[in-house]
Amino acid sequence: MEQGRIVKISGPLVIASGMETANMFDIVSVGEIGLMGEIIEMREGNASIQVYEETTGLKPGEPVISRNRPLSVELGPGLIENIYDGIQRPLTDLLEIAGTNISRGVSAVALNREKKWDFKPVVKEGDTVEAGDILGTVQETLAVDHKIMVPNGISGKVKKIKSGSFTVKDVVAVVTDADGKDHDCTMMQEWPVRIERPYKSKLPPNDPLITGQRVIDTLFPIAKGGTAAVPGPFGSGKTVIQHQLAKWADADIVVYIGCGERGNEMTEVLMEFPELIDPKTGESLMKRTVLIANTSDMPVAAREASVYTGITIAEYFRDMGYSVALMADSTSRWAEALREMSGRLEEMPGEEGYPAYLASRLAQFYERAGKVVCLGQDERVGALSAIGAVSPPGGDISEPVSQATLRIVKVYWGLDAALAHARHFPAINWLNSYSLYQERLDKWFGENIDKDFPKNRLTAMTRLQEEAELNEIVQLVGVDGLSKEDRLKLEICKMIREDFLHQNSYHEIDTYASVNKQNRLLSIVLYFHELGKKALAANVDFNAIAGMELREDIGRFKYTEEEKVDAAYNELKGKLDNAFEKLIKEAGEADD
Repeated sequence: MEQGRIVKISGPLVIASGMETANMFDIVSVGEIGLMGEIIEMREGNASIQVYEETTGLKPGEPVISRNRPLSVELGPGLIENIYDGIQRPLTDLLEIAGTNISRGVSAVALNREKKWDFKPVVKEGDTVEAGDILGTVQETLAVDHKIMVPNGISGKVKKIKSGSFTVKDVVAVVTDADGKDHDCTMMQEWPVRIERPYKSKLPPNDPLITGQRVIDTLFPIAKGGTAAVPGPFGSGKTVIQHQLAKWADADIVVYIGCGERGNEMTEVLMEFPELIDPKTGESLMKRTVLIANTSDMPVAAREASVYTGITIAEYFRDMGYSVALMADSTSRWAEALREMSGRLEEMPGEEGYPAYLASRLAQFYERAGKVVCLGQDERVGALSAIGAVSPPGGDISEPVSQATLRIVKVYWGLDAALAHARHFPAINWLNSYSLYQERLDKWFGENIDKDFPKNRLTAMTRLQEEAELNEIVQLVGVDGLSKEDRLKLEICKMIREDFLHQNSYHEIDTYASVNKQNRLLSIVLYFHELGKKALAANVDFNAIAGMELREDIGRFKYTEEEKVDAAYNELKGKLDNAFEKLIKEAGEADD
């Protein structure tokens, strides 16, 4: 172990001399109490170290010891339902060791070494295996069947494999390679967080990640294995959207990273998630969730590490063939940590003081998402979708973090303070949001939901854009200056906004809408428009159309239970046909 001495301390940055044989990104113990740190720069034997704990009280001359390995995470049974800090220390264990205020220098293993797990082999002695092949399974929770894989770099014949109850450090299988060397396989493996986990190949993301949120699934969908950003000012609903995605997204595993958010906000997550019921299993949502909490009052350097810790855990579950949804709340706070460390390193600042490599670091994070063919002989497919909240100061998305993020991600859900103040939630602005997966996913929606679904989506978007143009005219000449056809368009857009896009995340039924329900609701609104245009052509009075009682039935349609959607749709469509037929008949009689 390389031992150096502290020569300079600047907040979370410590510079140590005598570290000639240490390597970049090595983990080190700093000072007499052994604070955990990571080497981020080497200059002529002097190592610049970002320390993951409070450095108050450190003195020049204290020892620095390299552990000669990079920052790594432990991967194995026990990850699910756990709550970690940014460097994978389990907070529940730290609570028992140090109380509510974490003492400096305290450490705890990420995976419980005493707990035994029931291991069931899926291969037998004599079978040939390679890296990524599944040796056996552990039923970690009711929702997660944890697959124990052959570690990277190992292949050969299974010499020995056992079934039964074991700890994560017990040897469950022995693999003999082509040179006759035996490799012990446990249920736990380690992986450096800054290195992407390997896979066979990347696939184009062609399947949507269904979220149950109408404005997202219908207008701005994200693909499984896709990337999305949710920028928005304070109070616009970023955290509620992240909660909704975590609860309802069509993903097997959820990894939620609270990197730099306020402690009270993270406390809300930690208290709410265990109480949320997973609609797939009826159990607590925590049964398929890993939480990483690194709040704004925790050491800033650990905030930088937390996103890498989270995405490495997410990649591990992706390698099992699962669909994983990763939420990072928020990448702006992570970028602020980069800025602080860059400033203390005296690097040349870029725009607004952020380091020049901000965009490349963001790209390295988001590029680890994707839909892949996993390692192993069974050709299983896994997907990792990354959704990052961005908190631009004052809601100004022209700032560097937002702009660098938008150049990388393919879906932009732009939150609007004006919509939030008008109590329209989710406050995603339909005029400036976009999804670059749209064309690819339209094919899936057309084949699996309704061949008219892509056409209806395009029609709705066109109407909403026309509404913005018509509103400018209304401000000049008033609504009476519009033609009756344009006034009908405004009414339809109001229905799209209030009856379709507005969604109550706290309502038992409206909190989630299946894609079939979304399609039916949008179809009935647009069908109303088509009937309305025919009625206007038959000289029906506009006010008679706008004041129809059936409009309230359309507004209540979103509160219909899922199993009754199709029947309710057909019934409502029939009522509309009869009502408009009656209006046209009455208008014709009046003309006569």
